[in-house]
Amino acid sequence: MAGCAGGQDDVVRSGSSSKYPDVQATAPGAAQCVGTSAAENAAAARATNAARRTAGLASVSPNPTLAEAAAAHACDMARRGLMAHHGSKTSGPAQRVKSLGYAPMLTAENIAAGPFSLNRVLNEWNASSGHRDNIHIPQVSEVGIGRAIGSDGKTAFWAAVYSAPKAR
Repeated sequence: MAGCAGGQDDVVRSGSSSKYPDVQATAPGAAQCVGTSAAENAAAARATNAARRTAGLASVSPNPTLAEAAAAHACDMARRGLMAHHGSKTSGPAQRVKSLGYAPMLTAENIAAGPFSLNRVLNEWNASSGHRDNIHIPQVSEVGIGRAIGSDGKTAFWAAVYSAPKAR
C-alpha cells in the first residue's frame, strides 16, 4: 500500500508523492486493464462516505470521469509493475483528470498494489491514517476508483481519485 499524493490544484494532506517512494510491485509487462464497473465505483463511494460520516463530513458521489482517470492510472502502474503517484506520461491526478475534461478545484489520490479485492483495498485505505487524510478532505465531493492486474496475473493495482469540480 502507498500513501497519498496530489499535484497542481491539489490539496495534499499527507504529503506529496516524493514522501511516498515508488514501489516495484511486479515485473513490467502485459497488464489486464479491467477498470471498474459502475457498481464498484458506487461501492467505493459508499466506503468513502462511511469513513467521512465518522468525521462529520458530507457525502461524496461516484464520478465516472474520475473512475476513468483512476482506471487509466491503475493500468499504467500495472504495465510498469510500479506503484507510483506519477504516471509514465502524467505528473499526478490533477493532470490526469484535466486531460479527460474534468476541471478540478482540488484532487487527491490513493493507490495500492497487492492481492487486494475491492472490499479489502477500501477497508485498508479507511484504516490507514495517510489514506484517510485524503478521504477526509472536507471539500471533496466526488470519487472514482480503478484497477488493473499486473503481469504476474495476481497483483491488483488500485487507484482512487478524490476531487471537487471548480464552480461553474
